[in-house]
Amino acid sequence: MTESFETLIEAGRTADVTGWDFAWLDGRATEERPPWGYARLLSDRLAGASASLDIQTGGGEVLAEAASFPPVAAATESWPPNVDRATRLLHPRGVVVVADPDEPPLPFASEAFDLVTSRHPATIWWSEIARVLTHGGTYFAQHVGPASAFELIEFFLGPQPDARRGRHPDDEVSAAEAAGLQVVDVRTARLRIEIHDVAAVVYLLRKVIWWVPGFTVDDNLDRLRDLHDLIQEGGPFVAHSTRHLIEARRP
Repeated sequence: MTESFETLIEAGRTADVTGWDFAWLDGRATEERPPWGYARLLSDRLAGASASLDIQTGGGEVLAEAASFPPVAAATESWPPNVDRATRLLHPRGVVVVADPDEPPLPFASEAFDLVTSRHPATIWWSEIARVLTHGGTYFAQHVGPASAFELIEFFLGPQPDARRGRHPDDEVSAAEAAGLQVVDVRTARLRIEIHDVAAVVYLLRKVIWWVPGFTVDDNLDRLRDLHDLIQEGGPFVAHSTRHLIEARRP
């Protein structure tokens, strides 16, 4: 039996959006994964590091997949519910979680880490990454790429031509090099997203708050109903995410 629009809206509105685990979307939405397997590669890098920092760790879910950590390991996060979740998950593994506003400066001494990592950082302060890296140290991360999920974003906001260039890997390479880093690897992927009901849309827009800034259900109820009708009549709403894997070293 198909759930009603009202039931789906309420499900998305009341779902817990803390942390960076999207398991709630099982059966409601799917997204292809990048071919390189970031979590596995991250685990390999951590195994060979002496001091690591994970920036904007979210709820710590991805970092916690690592098989082992270096003798010194830290993570930063800005959102208090995520700080609490990451602390519970990572402290037993020996990782110190530091509440940080995601603005410069990072709360660490210069040349403190030989490995700095991040998965899907909302902001990237290249000069700070370079500062806290040791000479010869590595920044290894998976970033969100340009125009990611813009089919969904523009469904609510209308065309966003100026924003489509944001997060382009070429621009990030230039910014990293301007901060004194040497970029040694960049890989890109465009991945299919299928959204099967409007509850998933509400959940995503509550969780990924920069997609539709200031999103509320009440302010977007008509557009949500339009999207619900589209899915009912034509099947899943299809969007595409973009990702790039980037590795840079401090000479």
